[in-house]
Amino acid sequence: MTHPTSESLAYWLDELDEAAANAVEEHLFQCDECAAQLRESIQLGSAVRAEFLNGNVSMVVTAPFISRMQSNGARLREYALQPGGSVNCTIAPDDDHVVSHLQAPLEGVRQLDLVVDLPDGTRHRAPHIPFDAATGEVTVIPPAAVVRKLGHATQRMELVAVEHGADRLIGAYTFNHAPY
Repeated sequence: MTHPTSESLAYWLDELDEAAANAVEEHLFQCDECAAQLRESIQLGSAVRAEFLNGNVSMVVTAPFISRMQSNGARLREYALQPGGSVNCTIAPDDDHVVSHLQAPLEGVRQLDLVVDLPDGTRHRAPHIPFDAATGEVTVIPPAAVVRKLGHATQRMELVAVEHGADRLIGAYTFNHAPY
């Protein structure tokens, strides 16, 4: 028996045509292992979503994701920066999220990492972040709960291309945060 793992997820996301959806549904009714695996994926997705909505998770997202958030009523405070740029920023009590649009020359980049200076003085590197070179933009949503606690702080983000095992700085961005 073959187990349609990726098709099960596509089924849950309602991305299958009717015939494929029916086939996966039939399999899920007969296969306790696949049904349990799909339930675990749904629970994990729900937990990640809850943490994101509570402002506890940082994400790199796409423009359509931002549009969906706005159409669902999310209140976003957005900042756009060019490489080498800085911005005075804040988060208001009624803002759900802060969105950073990092402009960058991404043509020819195959792997892009995001490096963030954290408030405790450490640096976090998120490897292989998703990006679309054609847009020339990386959209980052930092954890709102962390941003709310920053007070007066300067935070830096860097986009780094990884090429043949070496790093190349694409852009550095400075956020001068002040409480609302």
